[in-house]
Amino acid sequence: MASEGRLKILIYGLNYAPEMVGIAVYTTGLAESLVEMRHEVQVVAGKPYYPAWRVPVSFRGGWTLRSTENGVDLTRVAHYVPANPTGARRILHHASFAVSSLLPLLARAISQKPDVVFTVAPSLIATPVAWLAARLTGAKAWLHIQDFEVEAAMATGLVNQTGAGARLARWFESLILQRFDRISSISSAMCRKCVEKGVAPERVTEFRNWADIRAVQPLVAPSPYRAEWGINAPHVALYSGNIANKQGIDIVVGAARRLRHRKDVMFVVCGQGPNRASLEAKAVDLDNILFRDLQPTERLGDLLGLASIHLLPQLAEASDLVLPSKLTNMLASGRAIVATAAAGTGLESEVEGCGLIVTPGDEAAFAKAIETLVDDAAMLQGFGVAARRRAETRWERDSIIASAESECMRLTTGGMP
Repeated sequence: MASEGRLKILIYGLNYAPEMVGIAVYTTGLAESLVEMRHEVQVVAGKPYYPAWRVPVSFRGGWTLRSTENGVDLTRVAHYVPANPTGARRILHHASFAVSSLLPLLARAISQKPDVVFTVAPSLIATPVAWLAARLTGAKAWLHIQDFEVEAAMATGLVNQTGAGARLARWFESLILQRFDRISSISSAMCRKCVEKGVAPERVTEFRNWADIRAVQPLVAPSPYRAEWGINAPHVALYSGNIANKQGIDIVVGAARRLRHRKDVMFVVCGQGPNRASLEAKAVDLDNILFRDLQPTERLGDLLGLASIHLLPQLAEASDLVLPSKLTNMLASGRAIVATAAAGTGLESEVEGCGLIVTPGDEAAFAKAIETLVDDAAMLQGFGVAARRRAETRWERDSIIASAESECMRLTTGGMP
């Protein structure tokens, strides 16, 4: 241990700041918070590319970039980034990160001699590199699962569910899950799935994503984005985040089409991703939907406060394989949610009482739920109040990270979660 009560922690993950959405936000937040807690933290990550699937010019050139950012010793490595991320290209993308990060991660591990090597999946393909670094240095190996990549890829059609490739992927996942000293995931449902996959319950712990309840506050005055984007409708139905396969976001355009007669509702899709162009093409004849790029992190509160209703679609096949990270700050913004989730899933449990839940893929029900909230001011307000309360009690950042710190301490002393 670095000193009494202090740990040396090596974090390994593909995504890191300045990426503004998804896993990068939480990996960065964890690293910087552990530094604030006076632990020694090093990070090995990929160069930023998400969700545009393009490395910014300022990060191009050179195999590795090393810097210190907010107290974190950060090493970025180059890797292949496909412009069109098909299933095969995604596999190559993740494999290239594993190869390019092997030597830098081992170098950091040998020089730091960490107490814990904490690795984030995605990328599952790269996890053997983290396991090797831990075993070579005597560190404990912790695998944190943000997505069940193998099943999510099959559920969304990126990978064929049958054949040798699928069998190999499942075997590899099972092998990895048995090798790490600690396995965590972001919801109780996903933790149960780890156990179903053969991980001993005593090696599984829940480590949630969190809401930034200080930066994201319920807005009382109109959001500045109303004037900037020329929105005059009293209500905004907002989808903000990545635009990719597992979101099932086509249902948002379908709902906008069904409600195009409602002049009191404007749909806004704010985000980027591989499916955005096709989504815009489907909505080209609609005057009640706007598409905008991701907005700066420092304006997240203004963006989420633009919504009267947050939209949270998800494919049925992806239920309990991922828990959308965008949910946490939706709740913090104090606005009602309309989500698609099957009964008994983790997403249904998290949204229940804070909005309306409809069957995945049911476009008519999705549109009807939006209309119901628009027409019932008391229900709309009540769900918003409940959402904020849920964020404060279940998704508060400091307590979640403190629990992760305690788990690192237990792990290094042989304790159970």
